[in-house]
This record gives sequence, C-alpha cells and structure tokens, in this order.
Amino acid sequence: MFTIEQIKEAHAKVKSGADFPNYIQDLIILGVKGYDTFVNDGHTEYYGVNNYTVASDDKYALIPISTTVNKERFIEFLVAHQDGQSDYMTFCNQSGQCGIAKWRVDIIEMTCTYFDLAQNEILIEKIPG
Repeated sequence: MFTIEQIKEAHAKVKSGADFPNYIQDLIILGVKGYDTFVNDGHTEYYGVNNYTVASDDKYALIPISTTVNKERFIEFLVAHQDGQSDYMTFCNQSGQCGIAKWRVDIIEMTCTYFDLAQNEILIEKIPG
C-alpha cells in the first residue's frame, strides 16, 4: 500500500495546474484510486483498494468557504489555474471564495468533481489522460 511520504514525493513535482496529469499518472503507479482535498485546511484523504485510506496533515491556515456558490467565477479561476496562471494557494483561496469546499479526484473514472459545503456536485470535469 502507498504512504503519505510516497504521495508527497509525487506531489513535489507539481508546480502548477499544468503538471496535474503527470501527478495523476504517478498516483496510479502507487495504487491510489482517488482522493478528496479539503479547501478549508488543505488536508487530503487518499484511498486505495480494500477501503485502504491515508490522510495528510492540514497544509495551511484555515480558508473560509463561502456559503454561496459562484460556479461561473470558479470556472474562470479553474481554467486560469490549469493554464499555469496561478499557484496552488491562490487557487485554494479562489475556490473558497466561490463556495467550493472540496474536490474529489476519481482516478478510476478519471474525473475531478468539485463540491460545495452541502456536498452538492458543482462541477465534474474529465482529467486529461
């Protein structure tokens, strides 16, 4: 099974959203089936086969999550981030401002789903292979 340390090594190669597809390939090799990243504190819960899970520590000071979702603005921020125009912390703050509480990456389905505080799906996108 994979460890947080192995995941950290793979994540260390990510400098912008443009590096995300390679990161996903590294996680597949480790045996990660998916993960949830929580915008409020940056911790991530990774899952694999047989209900195996590991969680990272909080990554930063708390980010407030808006109770009002602004999907259109979030998409603008997301596209800019994926184009390498923002760093991770900027994107997390922008996500919180737009009401995004977490995102779930499903490596089997190759999707990334963004959720609000009530666990409603706000946006589902296909991950480039």
